[in-house]
Amino acid sequence: MLKVFGWSYAVTAVSLVVAFLYGGPTALFLCVILGIMEVSLSFDNAVVNAGILQRMSDFWQKIFLTVGIVIAVFGMRLVFPLLIVGVTANLGPIEAINLALEQRPGDDPTSYEYLLNAAHPQIAAFGGMFLLLLFLDYIFEDRDITWLTWLEKPLAKIGKLDQLSVVVAAIVLVLSAEFLAKDTEVVLLSGVLGLVTYLAVNGLGSLFSGAQTGDGDEPAGGADVADAPTTAETTKKGPNNLVKATGKAAFFLFLYLEVLDASFSFDGVIGAFAITSDPIIIALGLGLIGAMYVRSLTIFFVRKGTLQDYVYLEHGAHWAIGALAAILFISIGVHVSEIITGLLGVAFIGAAFISSIMRNRRIAAAEPSVTIAKP
Repeated sequence: MLKVFGWSYAVTAVSLVVAFLYGGPTALFLCVILGIMEVSLSFDNAVVNAGILQRMSDFWQKIFLTVGIVIAVFGMRLVFPLLIVGVTANLGPIEAINLALEQRPGDDPTSYEYLLNAAHPQIAAFGGMFLLLLFLDYIFEDRDITWLTWLEKPLAKIGKLDQLSVVVAAIVLVLSAEFLAKDTEVVLLSGVLGLVTYLAVNGLGSLFSGAQTGDGDEPAGGADVADAPTTAETTKKGPNNLVKATGKAAFFLFLYLEVLDASFSFDGVIGAFAITSDPIIIALGLGLIGAMYVRSLTIFFVRKGTLQDYVYLEHGAHWAIGALAAILFISIGVHVSEIITGLLGVAFIGAAFISSIMRNRRIAAAEPSVTIAKP
């Protein structure tokens, strides 16, 4: 536990000290609340990340924890909101930063919080589209193990139709833009960008992953193995006999993880403004504390083989993703409390975890007991 969560403990301690020095007890309290909110909203993110991360080599897992955390903290929790406000309000980088630090009232049309909330429809359309496609691709795939069998089996059957997930997602986007959005064109454009991003990153990852396993014309390990620690690792299998991705395959998996993390973080970043509009406290609470714990949980799940021991967890996480995607689309026209978002994710994960325990007990009870005869 200390090896996996040690950095999270240290970063949390430093962040809380910085928050106290920056804004006193109030800033310290807000920082704690934001950290807890981020972990609760992103627990399903950690489960999904673990399913992808366990396919990557140790080298790329370390990249996810180092370079990835920098992108998560400074990119999504600090730079991204500033960029959105700057683009929508036609402000330069310095002006956007000054506006954020001014902390004008949220109902002021010129405030940082107001401008970011005004950009929520296009943010929700992009993130909702990416997450919806991820969810649909998962439930439309035929699997040996199903959780909600009465629903997942029929969905897998109709999922044999080519590009069904894209068709369904496009219909959802059009309906959301038509009936929920005030600016239909902006929401449509953002949703299409989310669709293109998903198809591009997922497609490139599948392309190089296929090349690594020998399905393409390139040698095993991909065309570029310079990023891997050793050549031998391109064919190395990790725990549970999973082939470890390296080179270009691992790089695109890493990009996929970062875009996935960004899509998950949209609701947290927007929801943080219900607590505080101070970008420093948001970066400390959501980024340094929350994002670090989510990554530590991801590594913990990989190291412990949690997804193999509790086989329904990944199913529950993807249903939680579907719920989050639906909430993002609904939020284009109707405000949805972050409490509902968090509780839905926890409910799906909790139900999947309990179902996994019950399944393990049934399997253990069905196994014949071995009796050793006394001599």
